Amino acid sequence: MSVFPILRSLLILGKGTIRGLSRAGAGDDPIRLFGEWFDEARRSGIFLPEAIAVATSTREGSPSVRMMLLKSFDESGFVFYTNYESGKGVELEANPGAAFVLYWNVLQRQIRVEGTVERLAPEESLAYFRTRERGSRLGAWASRQSSALEGRHELERQFEECEKRFEGKDIPLPPFWGGFRLCPERIEFWQGRANRLHDRISFLRGGEDWTVVRLSP
Repeated sequence: MSVFPILRSLLILGKGTIRGLSRAGAGDDPIRLFGEWFDEARRSGIFLPEAIAVATSTREGSPSVRMMLLKSFDESGFVFYTNYESGKGVELEANPGAAFVLYWNVLQRQIRVEGTVERLAPEESLAYFRTRERGSRLGAWASRQSSALEGRHELERQFEECEKRFEGKDIPLPPFWGGFRLCPERIEFWQGRANRLHDRISFLRGGEDWTVVRLSP
């Protein structure tokens, strides 16, 4: 195994397996700590540090997971966007319990977030939708996400039809597309350490406050 990722994890920002994550260093606000770690991941040069594995399940509890992009976060929760008629969209409507994980191998860090989701207000989704490139906005209209296709030609034909439909026009927000906000009930920070004696600090929400617990690795 190459030593370079290990060396980089030790050197980046003076953090990593040597310093670890202490209870005092974690503080009492998981959103603040999340922001600090996220900023460090971005500064480290990691490609797509916002990539998250989002887990959902059916009403009966059958699970599924896929990679998505975290688009924003604040005290109210963590936001991602999708087609509401997609597999995950349907599952989230039937069972709002969801979770995601971020993993930054170079930094030897992982963050797990669990909670329930709610739809964003249409005006919030529209504000984000307008920031996307035109091709991406057309793609949201063209793709009936998770539905079966006869072949790629069908998808490309649907995209061309959308190009003609909106030629010279502003592209509106599709009624079947928008954001979900995951409102966290538990956030866990994992910092890799030597000898697999990793640091795990878990924040559990209780009303407006958080209970902080150190977990065994």
